[in-house]
Amino acid sequence: MLNIKIRSKILLTILVLSVTACTAAAPTQSPESPAGATPISTQISQGNNTSPENEVLTSALQRIETTAEPREQQLLAADLNAFGLDLYQLLAAEPEGNLFFSPYSISLALAMTYAGANAETKEQMAQTLHFTLPDDQIHSSLNNLDQSLYVVPEYIENGEGNFQLNIANAIWGQSGYPFRQEYLDLLAQSYGAGLRIMDFKTAAEPARLEINDWVAQQTEDKIKDLIPQGALTSDTRLVLTNAIYFFGAWLHEFSEDATQPADFYLNSGKTFQTDMMNMEERFSYVKNSDLQMVEIPYFNSRYSMVLLMPLETELDQLTNTLDAVGLQDLLDNLISGQAILSMPKFKFESSFSVNQALKDLGMVNAFTPGAADFSGMYEPDGDPLYISDVIHKAFVAVDEEGTEAAAATAVIMGIESAMPEEVEPVSLVFDHPFLFLIRDRESGLILFLGRVTEPLQ
Repeated sequence: MLNIKIRSKILLTILVLSVTACTAAAPTQSPESPAGATPISTQISQGNNTSPENEVLTSALQRIETTAEPREQQLLAADLNAFGLDLYQLLAAEPEGNLFFSPYSISLALAMTYAGANAETKEQMAQTLHFTLPDDQIHSSLNNLDQSLYVVPEYIENGEGNFQLNIANAIWGQSGYPFRQEYLDLLAQSYGAGLRIMDFKTAAEPARLEINDWVAQQTEDKIKDLIPQGALTSDTRLVLTNAIYFFGAWLHEFSEDATQPADFYLNSGKTFQTDMMNMEERFSYVKNSDLQMVEIPYFNSRYSMVLLMPLETELDQLTNTLDAVGLQDLLDNLISGQAILSMPKFKFESSFSVNQALKDLGMVNAFTPGAADFSGMYEPDGDPLYISDVIHKAFVAVDEEGTEAAAATAVIMGIESAMPEEVEPVSLVFDHPFLFLIRDRESGLILFLGRVTEPLQ
C-alpha cells in the first residue's frame, strides 16, 4: 500500500494583462448596461475593499458546462503547446538561470483579450497563439478543455490532500467605461469570469493592491505582489488575470532516507553539491546517445512531470530546435521499464514581463497605441485600448513527496508503448541542466514548463 504523506505542494502561475486607454478618458459615469443589452447582476467583491464600488458585474448568462470530444481537446492542446514552446525559446534565450512559467495560464489570459480583438490585431494574435480552430469554436473549445481539467481534491482530510488543481479567471474594469455586454457575456460563458469594478483613474495603487490580494488568495499566498508598483496608472482601463494552483503528491514517493548530496554540473563547467532524490521504480522513459527523458506520474495519474536532459550537448542546444511536434514525438516513443531515477530537489520563482517575447512572435499591433484594435470590448464612445503589459509570475517546489506549483498571468490594458523484455534497470541521472514540464496526459496539454540550471544548494 502506498504511504502518502500529506504535505502542501504547490505549483503556481499568475498572469496579469493590463489594457490601457489610448486617449484621455471621458468623465467618470456610473456603470450601466448598454441599451438593449443582456442584464447584468451586481455582487459584492471579496477583495480587500480598496476599490470605490467593490462591485462585480457579471452576465446573466452562466458558464456553459459541456463535455468535449477527446480529439477536439487534443487538437486545441497541440495548438497551445506550440505557442508554449515558441515562448520558451524566447524566454530561455538567456543561457543562465532557472526558468518556470505556465503557457496555459498565459494562453487563457490572452484568449480573454483575443475575444475583444478585431482586424489585424486579431489576426496577429491568432497566429502568435497558434489558434487553428474556426474562430467561432475557439472560446467554447477552451471552455471545454478548461473544465475537463478540473479535479476534485483527492483524499482531503483536515484541509489537506494529495492532489489539487484550481484554475481561476478574473477581469477588473474601470468604473464608467462602456464595456460591451456581448464581451462580458462571452467571458462569463466561456471563462466563468465576472467584471470587478475598479477606479484606476483616481486610485490605481489601491486597485493594484486589491488585484494582488485576489492573486494571493487564489494561489495559497505563493504568488504575492504580482503587479509591481507603477504598473497600473490613471490610463488603465482593464486588467485580466488568470491564476493556476497545482498540488500533486507522487504516485510513488521518494524515500527521504535515499536522498543524498551529489554533484550537479553547471553550464559553466563548475559543480556543486545538491540534494539528489533516488528511487528504483517502473517508469516510462527514453534514453539514447543524445538524450534521456522520463515521465513521473502523480497520485492522480492523469497528470505527470516529464524531465528531459541532453547527454552530449548543453540544454539550450537541444531546446533551441525543440518544438511541440518534436516534443510530442519523444513522448509518443516512451517505453515502460525498470529504472533507477536520480533527480535534484528544487524550489524557485520566476517573474517577468512577456511583452517583448509576444512582439517577437508577431503580436505587435496589440501593444501599439493607434494600431491596436480591441473594439470588440467596448461601445463606440469608449476610448480605444491597447495592451500596456503582460506580467507573469510562477512558483515551483519539488521534493520527495511531490510538487507544489502556482502561476499567475495579468494582462493590463489601457489607454505508453508496449513493455520491453525485463532487463537490468536503466540509470536515469539528472545531474546537468534539464527541461521539465507538467502535463495532462489525456489531452496532452502542457500546464507548466521550465528548466532547472541550478537546483537547491
